[in-house]
Amino acid sequence: MSSQKPDSDRRHTIAVLVDNEPGVLARVIGLFAGRGYNIESLTVSEVDAVRGYSRITIVTSGTDMVIEQIKALLDRLVPVHMVEDLTVQGPCLERELALVKVVNAGESRIEALRIADMFRARAIDSTLNSFVFELTGSPKKLNAFIELMSGLGKTEITRGGVVAMARGSGIGLQNAKS
Repeated sequence: MSSQKPDSDRRHTIAVLVDNEPGVLARVIGLFAGRGYNIESLTVSEVDAVRGYSRITIVTSGTDMVIEQIKALLDRLVPVHMVEDLTVQGPCLERELALVKVVNAGESRIEALRIADMFRARAIDSTLNSFVFELTGSPKKLNAFIELMSGLGKTEITRGGVVAMARGSGIGLQNAKS
């Protein structure tokens, strides 16, 4: 049982199945912006070329009431076929991609390679004074890696946003509206 108060903000990962057509993403984002809700992470890509569907994964925070309102508003948008709150469905898998450039020299370079090996990051570019590492994992794992690399030199970071999927044998697309 969680010790969290029911009215406190909680992080939620919401998956939305939409038509892959111009303007849909703008409408979804506009729904958040128009009500002052924050999007912490946003990813979108086509997932079914035959039916013309894209999947939008949104990470946001809010009270239970706010999250319910967001889901209801999303579900009413015409190009939306399905809305799933992966957070309340039980355990879900979340992964994110990051590219992390660290500029350093000497022992710091050796330490950067050691840390990268521990985190299973892959060096995808190397110069005499920099590395670019590719890393996938949970947002917490990426945050820890970035924090350690920041202590070894100047860093530049780009992140791809969270993608998520419910665990188990259920298939979310089965429940899509026709």
